[in-house]
Parts: sequence; C-alpha cells; structure tokens
Amino acid sequence: MKRRSGFAVMAKLIGLVRPLTGFMVLAVAMGLAGHLCAAFLTIFGAWAVLSVLGLPAPMGLGALFACAAAFAVLRALLRYGEQGCNHYIAFKLLALIRDRVFRALRRLCPAKLEGRDKGDLISVITSDIELLEVFYAHTISPIAIAVLFCGGMCLFIGQYHWLLGLLALAAYLAVGVAVPLVTSRLSGDDGMRLRTKSGELSAFVLDSLRGLPEIQQYGRGADRLAEMDRRTAALAKDEERMKRTAGRNTAVTNTCILLFDLAMLFASTWLMGRQAVGFDGVLVPTVALMSSFGPAVALAGLGSMLQNTFAAGNRVLDILEEEPAVQEIAGRPGTSFSGAAARHVGFAYGREEVLRDVSVDIPQGQVVGIVGRSGSGKSTLLKLFMRFWQAQQGQVTVSGRDVNDVNTADLRGMESFVTQETHLFHDSIRNNLRIARPDATDEQIAAACKKASIHDFILALPRGYDTPVGELGGTLSGGERQRLGLARAFLHDAPFILLDEPTSNLDSLNEAVILRSLREEGRGKTVALVSHRASTMRIADKVYSVENGRLS
Repeated sequence: MKRRSGFAVMAKLIGLVRPLTGFMVLAVAMGLAGHLCAAFLTIFGAWAVLSVLGLPAPMGLGALFACAAAFAVLRALLRYGEQGCNHYIAFKLLALIRDRVFRALRRLCPAKLEGRDKGDLISVITSDIELLEVFYAHTISPIAIAVLFCGGMCLFIGQYHWLLGLLALAAYLAVGVAVPLVTSRLSGDDGMRLRTKSGELSAFVLDSLRGLPEIQQYGRGADRLAEMDRRTAALAKDEERMKRTAGRNTAVTNTCILLFDLAMLFASTWLMGRQAVGFDGVLVPTVALMSSFGPAVALAGLGSMLQNTFAAGNRVLDILEEEPAVQEIAGRPGTSFSGAAARHVGFAYGREEVLRDVSVDIPQGQVVGIVGRSGSGKSTLLKLFMRFWQAQQGQVTVSGRDVNDVNTADLRGMESFVTQETHLFHDSIRNNLRIARPDATDEQIAAACKKASIHDFILALPRGYDTPVGELGGTLSGGERQRLGLARAFLHDAPFILLDEPTSNLDSLNEAVILRSLREEGRGKTVALVSHRASTMRIADKVYSVENGRLS
C-alpha cells in the first residue's frame, strides 16, 4: 500500500471536486455569510448595550433589533443552503468515485485481482468510500469558510486596536490550526490501522459465511467465533483509542477558547486603562471573539476525525492509481481470427517461473490438446492467449499478430474462455447465460444449452430458464455450473475457444456428451483444450505435454 501524507491525500481528493466547482463556491459563499450572520447577532447585542448606556453605536436600538431578527432568519436559510450544497457535492462525488473505482477494478482485472482479498475490496468499495462523505460534506468548505471568516473577524476586531486583531489571529490559529495538527500527529497511523483491520474483519466474516458447511462439519464454529471476537475486540480497541484522542482534542480546544476569551477581555481592559480604546473597544472585541470560534472549532474537530477519513481515502486512491499488469489496446487495425501460436514463451509470477521456452501451434479449425500435471503452467498459457497476463519472454500471436498489437475488444470477440470454476451471478440462469451475448434470443440460448448438455436439466427446474442460481451459483452442483460455463462459450460463438479443464466436474457419461458436442458443433472452430484427463484428449487433433513449464 502506498503511503501518502495527509496533505497529499487531501490534495488528490480535492482534485476530484472539479466537476462540481460551482456548487462548492456556492456552499462556501453561503457558509461564510451564515457564520457572519451568527457572529453579528451577538455583536448587535453588544452595540445595543452601548446604545442603552448612551454610548456611540453604529445604529439605533430599533434598527439593531430589526437587523438581529433579519440575520437570525438569514442564518437559518444560509445554513440550510450550505449543508444542502455540501451534501449534494458529497453524494454526487461518492457516486462518481464508485464509478471510477469499478472502472479501475475492471482495468486491473484479472491479473492484479488474482489472489486479492475480496472482503477487503468490498470494504473499500462500501465503507471506505462512504467515509469520504465526511471529507466532502464537512471538510473542504469548512476550511475555506474558516480562512475567510477568521480573516474578516481579525480585521473587524483589529479596527479597535491592532493588538486585539493580532490576539484574535493567534486565537484562531491556535484553535483551528495548532490543535488539529498536534492531534493528527498524536493519532499517528491509528486511522490507517483501523481501516486495514476493518477490511480484514470484513474478509474474515465473508470467508466464514462461505465456509459455514465445512465449519459445521468439522466442529470449528467455536474457534472461528473466538477468532472473530478477537479481531472485533482489537478493532474496538483501536477505535476506542481514536475516540479518546478526539475527546482530548475537544477538551484542549474548549480550554484554548476559554483562555483566549479571557486574554481578549484582559488585553482590551488594559488598553482601555491606557486610554488606547474606549468601553466599546472592550465590549465589542470580547463579544465578537466569543461568538466567532464556530468555524475554527469545526477545523479543530477535523484533527482526529480526518485520520480515519484520510486512511479510507488512501485505500481508495491506491485502487484508482494502481497500474494494471496489462493495458487495454485500442486504435489498431481490425483483426479476424486465423490461428494462434506461442513462440519460445517464458513467464513467471514474481520469482516463481511457470513457463520456460514454450512453443505451441494452434492452427485454425483444429482441436489442440495441452496436458500436464497440476501446476505445470497449462492454465497460465491460456491466460497469455487471452492476454490476461503478458508474456515476459517470447511472443504470443493471434492471426499472425502479436497479441500486444491486437485491439482488446477484437481479442475478446475472437476468444471464448471457459475456466475450471465457472462464476455465476446471483441472478436467473437466462441472465447468467446472456453475459456472453446480451442480445441472444431464447432460441439461441436453448441451442447453446443443448450443445452443453444442460437444456433438459434446466427445463426440469420449477421456473426453467428463469430459475435463480443463488449466490455464486450455490443452488447448482459443480458439474451443472461447469456446463453453464460451456453453454456461455457456445452462445458467445467465438472462432477460438479456450477450455481449461472443461470436464473436471463431470462424470464419464456427461464428459462423453460434451466432447461429442465439441467435436460435432465446433466444426470450423479452433479449440485449445487443457486437461489432465487422457479421456478428454480423444477429440484433439494434436496434443502437447507441459511438464514443469516446458513442452515435452
């Protein structure tokens, strides 16, 4: 995970506000006007006291009461408008960020997401992005408002005496800048630890839910629950530490406000004793300072709160800024399929070499088998043809062109890839099949299912093709899921079919049916067939054997 400073995270998050700059300016303007209205309510009261005492005041008593009433109403309206704008910005941006995150995940998939903790990703997409609402609704405009408001109040108080203006500036800097910075330093990496542990807990719970049958079967429920309690307690402890820091922050902030209010009173009284200011120079600056800490206090509260928010933002930015292992290609000349090949290909996952000097020819219209033990690199070779990963040595070609020079959209259109584990969405059988071809008719779907030897099974279900498959296809057996994966490939109708252990979950009878269908219905198709079963290789025109990353 990339470590960024709080300022770096803030700058990048603020950069996302550009599409909504107009609303942000409006929110700042209304917030500034609203806080000025609130502060001047008490200043009007101070001027009213001066008027009652017969001392000079900017306006008469009646006018002061009328202004106070008008400012009170305006304060309510402006506050409502400011919050409305801020929350519109926040929730609009959250939708935009989710869209960008999903686009980033699509760009990173599948290479960068293989082995990635799905529970942690869910935590980023849901709770981490949701936490950014605090930043966009309660951070950006409050900072701008505080700077403008405090500057204006320093000038207002300073007109009575420059020393009082400097004292007001020191008060605002102490409460709005020094306190949050000290709190942020004391918090350290607490926010990042909390978000990381929250993601790990989400992943653990998701893993436990998926593995409930095994947990019950082997009597590990108590152990799993104890581990969940331990992680929850550790998370609660981190959160308690952050809340304690926030509590201290509030106590320090309130103490600073009290001390600066007293300092203003004593300083203005001292100046009056030296005849540098009159009674109005004591009353109005003191009342003005007491009533003007609202924006600065809002900043003071950010010190501990933003640790959690910036940690969430850091995790979101990690996904948005991560570079994919393979970039999508567009703008190249169109390509139609006419065979595929690998020439002296080498590939490693990190330091683990999987393929070494592998060469394979897959002529158009033939079935080419690739056999070998588990872990020998068979599946990886198919992924290189799909360009899920990029060959590190040698060359992978389709239609005589390096796959790195073929438009990604053309490559996906030419290839159908059936993996060992077919993923099914929590939807109906019909919609799961239409993933391969959204505009497919019912007749085309049925024809593809007949080729995959699953049409009769589907018709026997209570709702036929509209039957829900459950989460991850949990209502179906492994063999049924695998046949649906084959049906998707038939429905996609690509000229190049890559099959990774397509019959591993099938019995001998269904395997024979599928293989016969591949041979008969796949005429004119090119098939790369990976399997460790000798029986599956009966339909292959040519068989390559891969052992320890090399062909034999």
